[in-house]
Amino acid sequence: MPQKNSARRDGLMTELYDEARRYMAAYALFNQAVADQLRLHPTDVQCLNLLSLESGPVTTGRIAELTGLTTGSATRLVDRLERAGYVTRERDAEDRRRVLVAVVPERMADLGAFWRRLNEAWGTMFDAYSDAEVALLIAHMRRTVELSALQVERLRAGEVD
Repeated sequence: MPQKNSARRDGLMTELYDEARRYMAAYALFNQAVADQLRLHPTDVQCLNLLSLESGPVTTGRIAELTGLTTGSATRLVDRLERAGYVTRERDAEDRRRVLVAVVPERMADLGAFWRRLNEAWGTMFDAYSDAEVALLIAHMRRTVELSALQVERLRAGEVD
């Protein structure tokens, strides 16, 4: 167990927080560059990313859940993605009152090819890590996703000033 009150630990935590800020800014700027290349909004890019992880068509309400947007903002996001040709709206076969948002396979294949070209560089970077280090990174990312969701909830509830 690391010593949590040591001067070394304090220095490491300061460095970690500084690097985390740089990491998040770098990712936000990268996401913006990807969105610019695709002529999409950065949130639209991440929505497509999340939709590609879903097992099938989803409601606009589900998109709101995935993205943290209001249902009105999620509807406008779907409108943009539909105009760009990435999604279509279709009636739910089991409940005709529901409208589902489905990705357009050909457009998602194009997007996947784009990401694969970008991922080559990331793959090369990860080649430098051992399997144990990659497992640690995966665990860290999962915990970060969970904590981020909790922090988003807190921010939206006004619990953080």
